[in-house]
Amino acid sequence: MSLPEGSGRRCLACSAVEAVADGAPLWPPGWRCSACGAVVAQDDGIPMFAPDLADTVSGVDPKGFAVLARVEAGHFWFVPRGELITGLAGKFFPQARRFIEIGCGTGMVLGALAGARRWQRLVGSELHPSGLAHARQRLPEGVEFVQMDARDIPAVGVFDLTGAFDVIEHIAEDEAVLRGLRAATCAGGGIIVAVPQHPWLWSAADDIGHHQRRYRRGELEDKLRRNGFEIVFSSSYTALLLPLMAVSRLLQKSKAANQEEHEFAPSPLVNRILTAILRAEVRMTLAGFRWPAGGSRVVVARAV
Repeated sequence: MSLPEGSGRRCLACSAVEAVADGAPLWPPGWRCSACGAVVAQDDGIPMFAPDLADTVSGVDPKGFAVLARVEAGHFWFVPRGELITGLAGKFFPQARRFIEIGCGTGMVLGALAGARRWQRLVGSELHPSGLAHARQRLPEGVEFVQMDARDIPAVGVFDLTGAFDVIEHIAEDEAVLRGLRAATCAGGGIIVAVPQHPWLWSAADDIGHHQRRYRRGELEDKLRRNGFEIVFSSSYTALLLPLMAVSRLLQKSKAANQEEHEFAPSPLVNRILTAILRAEVRMTLAGFRWPAGGSRVVVARAV
């Protein structure tokens, strides 16, 4: 499946777009722009498009990746969410073969998608190399990795599916990310975005996570439409856990220091129960049910 005409890697220095041959790396090590001669830095074979921001406390604290890598694999929050995203990709864009995840972190969702179909190009991007170090261990050979600022994506029309999962709420200029994702997505291609929802749920967990916002219902959809997408699916997620989340937020307001540990390290029994509840919710969502409220919002859209 050849890339569309006019698509390819984009030089951040001069904005020239360079065609990419089928099967060739999107950003080969030591890539030099054929138009202006700018050379992209690299670290351990990973192109570095924003090296000055690498592993700084920008958007997230990179020290948290070690915790995520330790708990994600069996965690009630991450496992069903990966199943939902994979299911939505299969339902709405079954023919997609070129995917990039913005802010892939330790590669949990990217790993689920890697196992769901055969991809022509699968790319994980992250601002922080410390996250990519975990992702490289988790993901199969052939997945490409790139360090970059999601507000300035060095690709045009390369992907027929893009994704950002609990990422853009960390970025003040979230619409800059959506514009960049639209530019990187070919016409007719898709995007899946997940964000935390309901400002009234704001708690110490959002402060600890360096969130810029929790989204109002309809806010993400409006921003996607303004930046070149049409909505094909929208639903809340963690709807069945919303009452529990609300109570937890109220109880934890005076215990901010314990919030992160409380939410990320439930007992094994509680974890199994919550996983079963969210897996049931995922099955209902993929069967066609739309949840009006929930801790998260998941939106699927098509590039127009």
